[in-house]
Amino acid sequence: MNVQKIMVIGAGQMGSGIAQVCAMAGYDVILHDLKEEFVDKGMGVIQKNLSRQVDKGRLTEADVEAILNRLSRSSDLSNAKEVDLVIEAAIENMEIKTKLFAELDQLAPKHAILATNTSSLPITEIAAATTRPEQVIGMHFMNPVPVMKLVEIIRGLATADEVYETIEAITNKLGKVPVEVNDFPGFVSNRILMPMINEAIYTVYEGVATPEAVDEVMKLGMNHPMGPLTLADFIGLDTCLYIMETLHEGFGDDKYRPCPLLRKYVKAGWLGKKTGRGFYTY
Repeated sequence: MNVQKIMVIGAGQMGSGIAQVCAMAGYDVILHDLKEEFVDKGMGVIQKNLSRQVDKGRLTEADVEAILNRLSRSSDLSNAKEVDLVIEAAIENMEIKTKLFAELDQLAPKHAILATNTSSLPITEIAAATTRPEQVIGMHFMNPVPVMKLVEIIRGLATADEVYETIEAITNKLGKVPVEVNDFPGFVSNRILMPMINEAIYTVYEGVATPEAVDEVMKLGMNHPMGPLTLADFIGLDTCLYIMETLHEGFGDDKYRPCPLLRKYVKAGWLGKKTGRGFYTY
């Protein structure tokens, strides 16, 4: 399956990073979001990232110009009719994603693959919103996308082998490492990471230690580059809560029950770095 043009839906932190690495790998990329201002913001982040690579001597000005020329802006979803692959990086909400995939199914060419960057939601359920479930696949990038090597590739129940092989080849072309994962809540990365973060929050909630102490133990004792509570603040506590709820609902097991302190912080609007306050103040 020959993929030349890619649409990335969602120009936030993940979407802009995905668009950047696709353009750097030589693909023509349409960066799409609901409003032009969101797309402009995403393009601004890409330009800043590329300028930093020039400063470090990893790219030339000519390289940057060529990469930016491969990127185009979109706030009209009907632009999907021009592409071979869509990578959706919208908000982590099943209702929004299924509605979007149903629309894309109508708009994208019959041969186009529809991929989702979901971090925990079932691929099979998203695929069921389309008439082409065999062409729907999970492509879970890590944050920050330009830096992190891993891409979890998740087959839905109906995903065709040819579609998997195409996405695996694209992932390699992006300079990433594809790892095949089965379609279970949280896949591998978040099924292991989020309960650890949740347990770290319980440790604070139960008065065992301060956030600083918990993070120090995990950094110095377990050789983690960043403590779990700092990481939670960077991910966004609302995202952490949503993934824990997806795990809890998906498995029906109380070991995935979100900590009440996590719920309290989210209700308070303390979502981490993006709001200036979470377990730490920014």
